[in-house]
Amino acid sequence: MFRTRPTDSVLIRSAGLSYFPLAFIARLPFAMMIVGVLTLVVAERGSVTLGGLNSAFAGLGTALAGPLLGAVVDRFGQRRVLVPVGLTNAALLGAFPLVVASTAADAVLLALSVLIGASAPQIAPMSRTRLMAIIRRSVQPDRREKVLSGTMAYESAADEMVFIVGPFLVGLLATALAPWVAIAGASALTFVFVTAFALHPSGRLHQGVDETHTAQAPARELLRFTLLTVVVGTLGVGLFFGATLTSLTGFLAADGDGDSAGLLYGIMGIGSAVLALGTAALPQRFTLPARWLTFGSLLLAGAVLFACAESVTGLVVALAILGCGVGPTLVTLYSLAAASSPAGRSATTMTMLGSAVVVGQAATSAVVGLVVDRLGTDVALVAPAVAAGIVVVAALAHTASKSRAEDRELLPA
Repeated sequence: MFRTRPTDSVLIRSAGLSYFPLAFIARLPFAMMIVGVLTLVVAERGSVTLGGLNSAFAGLGTALAGPLLGAVVDRFGQRRVLVPVGLTNAALLGAFPLVVASTAADAVLLALSVLIGASAPQIAPMSRTRLMAIIRRSVQPDRREKVLSGTMAYESAADEMVFIVGPFLVGLLATALAPWVAIAGASALTFVFVTAFALHPSGRLHQGVDETHTAQAPARELLRFTLLTVVVGTLGVGLFFGATLTSLTGFLAADGDGDSAGLLYGIMGIGSAVLALGTAALPQRFTLPARWLTFGSLLLAGAVLFACAESVTGLVVALAILGCGVGPTLVTLYSLAAASSPAGRSATTMTMLGSAVVVGQAATSAVVGLVVDRLGTDVALVAPAVAAGIVVVAALAHTASKSRAEDRELLPA
């Protein structure tokens, strides 16, 4: 499936045949982290609120450390950073089930969740950065735009599958074995596959600034309005992920079936992955801002149906529609980020987007968890529509800012 269009033979030869499956598996623990923490804490401590708070604190750790990690990678290269960070994260994940099962205070759990989030190795942004570097070095200039578009489509489809497969694995392991097995599995995957990704030969292709002598754009370039709208849009997607999963968990938990939320959530990945891959075939005249508005609006429509659902069947239908909107939207956001990344700041830009997804997912896990406990699942089911609305508003702001910029360029000097 993922060999459909990662890009072309030049990119595959440069990265190596083993790269793509390795990069896919290595990003699984990151997708399992938030859901695994939520599921384990709810199962062991019996509180959706506490589970949501731990997920939120893990996201807080990612928010604080993610962009910093990207900046350090831009400076020193991926290998020097990912190996120690990955080993640290594996150890913290391995310790988390033991601490949750102990008599440790809730504050200890929250502190450990922050450290887990802060040390989470963001493989997806690092993979995009590596492939962007390969494209710049190996692909002819007249073909780069097309290859980059295909690459972002593949990477976003892989992300979509990971953010579906991750919760699916958590739900499957929690249902079939025990909730702690999912976190232990994430620890083992991090130890093996993140380390292997860090040491993969492609890691030499994206070096730090000292080694490549690439001139870095000023850090203030990361705060350009057009780029910030992309970050906000990506944050909205993260908010959507967290709101959907937590409200779905609350809905099913009311009938004593909360552990299966990850399984039902996996339905969203069907249309999501297919359409994410299919965006590479869209004509160039269907511009990236137009795609963002189109598929973001579809996401909003599906979220409204999700909020109105009164049965599991209704939720399944809504989740299928949501998948058709969220996959292409995420592809578009990463493509826009790649196109507007300041020189020498690609890893920082990509980790900003990666952090936005996790922060959004964690924040709504906490807030919607409180809503489920205090206001009920009917109110909680509205949260994904609010998140989708943020995605659409950010798209409108981005389109307006691009139009103003183009108008200024047309004015006589």
